[in-house]
Amino acid sequence: MIKSSELILNPDGSVYHLNLVPHQIANDIIFVGDQNRVEKITKSFDSIEFSQQKREFKTQTGIFKGKRITVMSTGIGPDNIDIVLNELDALVNIDLLTRLPKEKLTSLNIIRIGTSGSLQANIPCNSFVLSKFGLGLDNMLRSYLIDEVSNTEIEEAFVKHTNWDLRKGKPYVISCSKKLEKIIESDKMHKGITATAGGFYGPQGRVLRLNIQDEALNSKMDNFEFDENKITNLEMETAAIYGLGKLLGHECLSLNAIIANRATGTFSDDPYKAVDELIAYTLAKLAL
Repeated sequence: MIKSSELILNPDGSVYHLNLVPHQIANDIIFVGDQNRVEKITKSFDSIEFSQQKREFKTQTGIFKGKRITVMSTGIGPDNIDIVLNELDALVNIDLLTRLPKEKLTSLNIIRIGTSGSLQANIPCNSFVLSKFGLGLDNMLRSYLIDEVSNTEIEEAFVKHTNWDLRKGKPYVISCSKKLEKIIESDKMHKGITATAGGFYGPQGRVLRLNIQDEALNSKMDNFEFDENKITNLEMETAAIYGLGKLLGHECLSLNAIIANRATGTFSDDPYKAVDELIAYTLAKLAL
């Protein structure tokens, strides 16, 4: 039995942070970072059966062209992903009454729709990126036993190429769901490695008033390549989603609308349109 201090439930029996009970989520789930983006997706639904919000975690479940889908905001960063993935898994794979893992486990389909900045000049603003790999620079996933799901070859190549300071923790690399990749991919999608940072400023090479440990890191990331896979973009969730998803047995895929290109110094002339187009694209693929 899982102790109350480890699996924390609210008085109504819902999981602690998400404030959800099992029947309120679908097997197909879309993640967004911003809670205000949830309704940008569900406004296209035929119907909404459930809506809930606690802190930054907003959840709506409804029907889109006959398919039941849950849309959920995760907030920002790998630490929030740790909360969301573990509590979602508890909803489907732990009996919340007995506090025992279920004998028959459920695999969720999870697609993240986000925004990001491209690191490559040939991935312009308003384009879409599908993350074949998540490269975690955040160190959160190292709290788990990840050797069986991580790609040590890419990890070692990246550490060597960037002369990575291991005092920051060793980067980890996790692949996307091949099943979901086949459903979503098309010639509209750029593919590559998405780097996941543990913060927005220093961890992504931004300097305001504080100097950073490696001022050249972004340029070294720009020209890293492994088996024709380059680092396409830099954000704060993908690698954590891929890692926890793989460990827990869920199918996960991360998509990003590119609203900035850090290689060319440009920004989208209409970032909201780019996000709306990625939402429409993803929903259409899921409804097939």
